Amino acid sequence: MAAVDNADVDTDSPIIAVPPPWHLKCSAVFMIPFWTTGQTAANLPAKTYSPLEAASSFASEEHGTAVGGISMIQLLRYTESPVGPYDEMILCPGYFKYPIEGKNGEKSSKKGLRITRIYVSQKQTCWNGRSNWNIPKHLARFEWTDNSDGSTNIKVYPHDSAAPYDISESVPSEKPFFQCTVKPASYTPAFPFSSTLFKYIGIDDALVQPPLPQGESQQQELSGTDGWRKLAGYKISSSSTKLAWADLDQKAEHEGEDAIRLDGDENFFPGLTRWNLAVKLADAAVFFPPPETWETPKWLA
Repeated sequence: MAAVDNADVDTDSPIIAVPPPWHLKCSAVFMIPFWTTGQTAANLPAKTYSPLEAASSFASEEHGTAVGGISMIQLLRYTESPVGPYDEMILCPGYFKYPIEGKNGEKSSKKGLRITRIYVSQKQTCWNGRSNWNIPKHLARFEWTDNSDGSTNIKVYPHDSAAPYDISESVPSEKPFFQCTVKPASYTPAFPFSSTLFKYIGIDDALVQPPLPQGESQQQELSGTDGWRKLAGYKISSSSTKLAWADLDQKAEHEGEDAIRLDGDENFFPGLTRWNLAVKLADAAVFFPPPETWETPKWLA
């Protein structure tokens, strides 16, 4: 089947602020879990952050020390949202220790998951995701191909990965930042899934996100924020979930061995092999609640 190319070409319409909560629906969600070791967390690859966030306090040691642990790549096709349909790729490389200020002003820290890099296919969700929850969204062109064997090929062409970096992020890169093929495992039954199960097995899935820098983008979608956001109570569920295999070989078939490798990782990110266990959720429901917010500790402001 031919590839479906999802990209926002509407550069003229104004950005519309849509505060949470958000209720969304997805035709498909692919989750690829992996483990980030303490050694990798101490030396995260450059691809962990977009250039805008990498040059800001968002990626600074003062705003969070990576400690690793359970990590995730997610690929989603939203068919319904408060800002319309869009595609999304999420990179969450585990937990970060983040600074907090005690009641008497003393320095302390807690630990939470963090999305460090994320791509979406239209500007409305980009601006709102950044403004509402400090999620560092950037635009990308997504290419999806559903194959006759039940597998799906996905390629992501970000606006922030052109070389040299263009601060306007006006066009997608010519080469994909990420590609994979996901195929449901044969002879495995579908089962219901809900992310609320995580708390029952001792996984704290709350996201804690530092303030975001403002970007000088062409479509004005790169909003900046003050203060921190904690997203607890996020939920994703599906009545039809299947185990799958994800092929994360990053070599382009006809473009040479080093066509799209970044940081020397043939399988995209440390902790991932070429073939990885994944899950595919069909007809999923997603809920984003209002965040908990607080100001940056005084000693960091």
